[in-house]
Formats: sequence, structure tokens, C-alpha cells
Amino acid sequence: MADRTRDLLWSDVETIHDQILAHPFVTGLTDGSLPHEVFRHYIVQDAHYLRGYAKALTVCAAKAPTDDDTLMFAEHAAGAIAAEREMHADLLGGLGLTSEQARTLPVAPATRAYVSYLLAAAYGGSYAEGVAAVLPCYWIYAKVGEHLVGAGSPDPLYQRWIDMYAGEEFQTVVDAVLDATDRIGAVASETELALMREHFTTTSRYEWMFWDGAYRQEGWPVGS
Repeated sequence: MADRTRDLLWSDVETIHDQILAHPFVTGLTDGSLPHEVFRHYIVQDAHYLRGYAKALTVCAAKAPTDDDTLMFAEHAAGAIAAEREMHADLLGGLGLTSEQARTLPVAPATRAYVSYLLAAAYGGSYAEGVAAVLPCYWIYAKVGEHLVGAGSPDPLYQRWIDMYAGEEFQTVVDAVLDATDRIGAVASETELALMREHFTTTSRYEWMFWDGAYRQEGWPVGS
């Protein structure tokens, strides 16, 4: 059995992680083959997603049992909004779109489903469940950034994106959440730990679905 909760959680999603790294959206970032219109769709959806993600983080902050964890998740919620405003404004500018225009574009099915699941887990579940649900967005992005940074990208726009998630600053943020996850898991009941694993695996699957939806420039199949 894993010594740390993080190791147990990761053992459940290693195959999902491998499938993410092999996805043509991710490989297209490093070989430069990803069309800019696909990346633009992704950035628009990520902006929609981060606004919902920030709300889920604020719920984690409200439910946290310690002041330190409340402060951490509150800061991360503010950081998610700042990233949506600053990073996406920069990237969208390079893709010929303003932030205001991006806000008017539809929320895609995978984005809507992922955000809805996060908010349901955070509001309806325990603190432990909420943290497990939001963790893949931290951890998988750091893992993807670590994987991609060695290869780099011939496209300056993609390289900026890679550098952000492969940087030490982001890894420090992820490490703090992983430490909190280990503390939570160490005192969780068997039932609560099982729920943590279920949420973590589900939102890891949503991470794959998010990139896949962007690659297909997913829209609603009916009524649009």
C-alpha cells in the first residue's frame, strides 16, 4: 500500500496520464503541428473553466479545517482569476481574439460537465472530497509541463504556455496542495478515502476530455 495519499491517488490514474501525454493536442504543442484555431478554442474554454474552478477553490477554502489551508486555497482561487485575465489575455491576443470576445463564445460540453462536477463535489462533499476533485488540474498540468519542457516548441505561443506550467513557481503551488492532500488522507476514514480516489480519477478523466474536446473544437451536437 502507498505510504502517502498522493501515491495512492496517482496509482489510479497513471494510464490516464499516459493517454494525455500521447494525445495529439499535447504532442502537437511540441512539434508545432497543432493548428492555432484549435489552441484558440482551448484557451477560450480554459478561460470559462478557470472561472468555475476558482469558485470550487473558494469552497475548499471555506471548508478547510486550518487557517493555513483556508489562506492557501483562497490565494489559489484569486490566482486562477488572475491567470484567466492576464495569461489568457496575452495568449488570446496572439491568436487574434480579445478577452471580451472570448467571454461571449459558448461553453463547450466537456467544459460545462467538468466545472459542474467540480462544483458538485466541492459543495456537496467533504473538504477531503473537494480537494481530491480539484487536485488533477494542479498536478496533471505540472506533469504535462514537466514532460513538454524538455522538448520545447517551435511555436513561441506554445512555448510560453509550456514554460508557465513547467516553471518552479507553479510547481511550488502544486507541492503545497499535495502536502495538504497527504495530511487529509492520513486521517481520512476508509469511506472518505474511497470517495477521494473516485473524485480524483473522475476529474483526471475530465482533464483528458478537456484536451480532446479542444482538439475536436467540440460544440453541442444539437440545438446550436
